[in-house]
Amino acid sequence: MSEQELPPWVREQVSRLQQLQQNLQAIMMQKQQLEVEMAETDRALQELKKASPDDAIYKNAGSVLIKAKKEDVLKELEEKKELSNTRTMVLGKQEARVKENLKEVENKINEMIRGMQAGGSSSAGSTGSAGTRPMG
Repeated sequence: MSEQELPPWVREQVSRLQQLQQNLQAIMMQKQQLEVEMAETDRALQELKKASPDDAIYKNAGSVLIKAKKEDVLKELEEKKELSNTRTMVLGKQEARVKENLKEVENKINEMIRGMQAGGSSSAGSTGSAGTRPMG
């Protein structure tokens, strides 16, 4: 059965499924970028903690490096790490919600298709559309 042969309410759910899949992919990419950023921050913190108080410390300021106090850079990196951890937790919760929604939509689509196969498209149309309309 091609996508054009599907009733509108099933196509609507398939479209919703595709959108949720795209959202999930975007969230996972953001999470991956944050994890890379956190690893870089951890490496920088480790190296900075090894530095002696007399060592010159530089930090990025756009496309140039400027001399900075070790304590200030440590504080900035710790704050950056904390913010990244918070963002990662938020993305994790979003990922879980989207996965849950994906599962629900997949189940709806499967129920609709089973209903269409069992009772024909006319009976599935009358019973399937009322209870499966998305709420948003």
